[in-house]
Amino acid sequence: MGKLVFMFPGQGSQYIGMGKEFYENIPVCKEVFDLASEASGLDVAKICFEENEQIHITEYTQIAMLATEAAIYAALKEKGFTPDVTAGLSLGEYGALIASGVMSMKDAFAVIRKRGIYMQNAVPTGGAMSAVLGLDAAAIEKICEETEGIVSIANYNCPGQIVITGEAAAVEAAGEALKAAGAKRVVPLKVSGPFHSQMLVHAGEQLGEALQDVAIAEEFIPYVANVTADYVTNAADVKPLLEKQVASSVRWQQTIEKLIADGADTFVEIGPGKTLSGFMRKINRDVTVYNIDKMEDFEKYVNR
Repeated sequence: MGKLVFMFPGQGSQYIGMGKEFYENIPVCKEVFDLASEASGLDVAKICFEENEQIHITEYTQIAMLATEAAIYAALKEKGFTPDVTAGLSLGEYGALIASGVMSMKDAFAVIRKRGIYMQNAVPTGGAMSAVLGLDAAAIEKICEETEGIVSIANYNCPGQIVITGEAAAVEAAGEALKAAGAKRVVPLKVSGPFHSQMLVHAGEQLGEALQDVAIAEEFIPYVANVTADYVTNAADVKPLLEKQVASSVRWQQTIEKLIADGADTFVEIGPGKTLSGFMRKINRDVTVYNIDKMEDFEKYVNR
């Protein structure tokens, strides 16, 4: 019998109207959005559903995305669906924590609100990120190491797509070197900071302090951490890994490969967009992948 994985996307998939159908049609989903608002001190439903600029600003994006992911997960849980293991990309790791039972939903919302603020404030300007297409990881790692200034890999997304991060000048210089080395394209990303770079170490330390008073369950469904691309099964490991995650590479491709090697054959992407489903097609086409973004997707999955 294969394993079922619930996976949760990160920043970049957000859009106005995400989660609205769930909020309006499933009472437990409205309760989740209300809890997110209570825990964060923001009107999260308003940020998600009404035209505004905040939804694309990190300190608001993170709570909005997590609320949407948690609401859809709550609807699945209500229908009796539980995963064997969970994983999430960057902020999506908090969706995985909720679905695994590691952290209460209310605590996860309070923490992600602080995480968004710390990351937004850490480097207001001077950082950049670029997607590198069509070059292998080892070549990218080598060029980042040889480039003057702070530049490193932020995300190992899937074969042929890796994101670099760091100081704007260093990211640009590395980008030119990567194109010269054979990258098909190097695409600057519209982001508000150099996420998952050493420039965010202080933000991670602030998050570590905020996590001190958060209760972690002693027993939970295993999840795979971004930092290690390995299972977390021990409660004592949760907080140090979350602190480190802010400034460390997200090993998403390695995470999926680990899960598949261990028998995972069905993956459900829970949340806005289809980013992770797209990565899956490039990592391994032999597994079953579902995407639940809208009510139509939800009904199709639960009634299949």
